[in-house]
Amino acid sequence: MRPAAEAEKAGIPSVVVTTTGFTKIAQSIGKAEGISDLRVAEYPGAVGVHAEALVEKNVENVLFDRIVGCLTQPRAGESKDAVSTRRGDEIVFEGSFETINDHFKAQLWSDELPIVPPTPERVDAFLKHTQHAPDESIAVLAQANLVATPRNIAANAVMAGCKPEMMPVLIAAVEAIADNDYNLNNIGSTWGVLPFLLINGPDAQKLGIENGAQLVNRGANPALGRALGLIIRNIAGYKLGTSYMGTFGYPMNFVVAENEAECPWEPYHVEHGFDKQDNTVTACGTVTWGWPPAIYGTPNKSAAESALEMLSIEVTKKPCLARLVERGTKGFRNMITFLIAPPVAKALASAGYSKQKIREHVYEHARVPYKELEFLIEYGHSEAFKIPDMVQRGLLPKEYLVKETDLVRVLPSADVINIVVCGDPDRNRVMVLWGGYVSPVTKKILDADLRR
Repeated sequence: MRPAAEAEKAGIPSVVVTTTGFTKIAQSIGKAEGISDLRVAEYPGAVGVHAEALVEKNVENVLFDRIVGCLTQPRAGESKDAVSTRRGDEIVFEGSFETINDHFKAQLWSDELPIVPPTPERVDAFLKHTQHAPDESIAVLAQANLVATPRNIAANAVMAGCKPEMMPVLIAAVEAIADNDYNLNNIGSTWGVLPFLLINGPDAQKLGIENGAQLVNRGANPALGRALGLIIRNIAGYKLGTSYMGTFGYPMNFVVAENEAECPWEPYHVEHGFDKQDNTVTACGTVTWGWPPAIYGTPNKSAAESALEMLSIEVTKKPCLARLVERGTKGFRNMITFLIAPPVAKALASAGYSKQKIREHVYEHARVPYKELEFLIEYGHSEAFKIPDMVQRGLLPKEYLVKETDLVRVLPSADVINIVVCGDPDRNRVMVLWGGYVSPVTKKILDADLRR
């Protein structure tokens, strides 16, 4: 889609070929890239499950004519829609709680739940918690390429039910998701990529951000997660069914904090170059949630050994292995997050395992039979590759050229694993999350903002 938009800017007529359901997202991306009438030719239906004869028929009788039509007819010209000239502090609607909620819902500004009306007074309360000017550009968020400012960040935070002191956290979160390494541009996949936040640092507890039992649903966490989701909807422009295409939809965005007091290792942000006294936000993502397996020690196997074996198994079950295994300097983005309850973390640390040793162990032991991986690549991949094809293209190393009965590793490297200690301090459970298209990005929360 974006190459077609760039070609159009260069004066080269181009057509984006989509399947049913993706035309709106192509048009939205074109508009965000400056081409309001991008040419789109739609293949009818879900091509992946069509028989070869039906694909040929649809291409010959439908798609080909649509492509020719796009290239032989003049573009409709620039959109006649008026460019918004509203000021950031302008009132957009007035009314009762119910009418405001109805209006925001009709405009697709809410998440289908009641919102707190973002009145000027409520927004101003948030703006007092940052040194940035109200309409200063914090970041430009893909896909819509709209500017995130303290004012519109605050408006979404108010809508979500956040407290004003959460403002510095959300500004850092916006900076993190805007970073090119995070890859916000591609979360609209039908996979259902769900951004979430990890909070580290001494002020997390002061702000009421939970790190213990049921942390996703307690304290400041639910409102912060909801604010992230509204920012992604209203500033990044991800609208359900238009540019946010999760086949089965999305749970609510969530927030976790690391339990640094119970963590037997360096906390996440220190691992990544920050000082322990720094307060940070890490933009993460997941396509999975699901069952958190329990870890037990036995006379024949320690709790640490059980944990490592379970984590290695979970890594082979949660992600899309056809994508996870890909290599290359410009290879597919990957993010595996281990949420480890404190008792399991302490058992691992007592057995001599650092975070890096855990990563290395799982990298080595998370394996599946060659035949299983090849099936997943050939039939669960957007391209019908076989393992030798991927080796030839440089997407897999030569170590994958083995017998069908041999085991092959599923992780591209140990470094894709992120380890966070959190959750119920009295439970023996772990959770494996896979991030799909995104990579983690950590930003420091400005002390000047937190201390205001």
